[in-house]
Amino acid sequence: MHRSTPPHRNNGFSLVELAIVLVIVALLTSGLLLGISAQRNAAENTDARRQLENIHEALLGFAMANGRLPCPADPALTSADATVGTEDRLNANSACNRIYGVVPWVTLGLPETDPWGRHFTYFANASFTAPLPPGAQSSFTLGTTGNANVKDGAGSANNIASSLPAVIVSHGSNGVGTSGDEQENANSTLTFVSRTPGNDFDDLVAWIVPSILNARMVAAGRLP
Repeated sequence: MHRSTPPHRNNGFSLVELAIVLVIVALLTSGLLLGISAQRNAAENTDARRQLENIHEALLGFAMANGRLPCPADPALTSADATVGTEDRLNANSACNRIYGVVPWVTLGLPETDPWGRHFTYFANASFTAPLPPGAQSSFTLGTTGNANVKDGAGSANNIASSLPAVIVSHGSNGVGTSGDEQENANSTLTFVSRTPGNDFDDLVAWIVPSILNARMVAAGRLP
């Protein structure tokens, strides 16, 4: 007796099924990559904040040891220059050559760049970086005030902090960027912006508070 042969079954994927699998794999892969990218960005921001804290403490420590804040370093120098990363001043008895520049990482014994490979912008008021007068323990007095301000937006009238002697900026993964708030942190004025990060702003900003600087100087015997 003749037995009928069952129809041949194709155990492989059809084109439609294969397309669905590829879409699912792509979605899973993109989600994984986005998660990894977000984790990396969070870790980099944490590292940058830690570096800013270290810079803040190093600036205060320098002032306690030397009676003044350090001058900004020249941002245009390359690694081939012997004075790269050091205070931009002619000698110990001269004023700083600039009030805007980058953190003098060699002078302070700190890492050169932030997690994105960029130098930290550094502003320092000239009254706080001036050479010490003969016989003085500090270049400034308890009544000396700075002139930098930190706002919550470039066009804002609200000061988060004012009369600051020094401000430090990490320009984030965006770099200088194109937004008005990021440009404000790179245009060499006395106004800086610190606000909640967004797509158009990822700068991290730290500053020296006059009362804390004065307290540290008093504790070090640099101010009465």
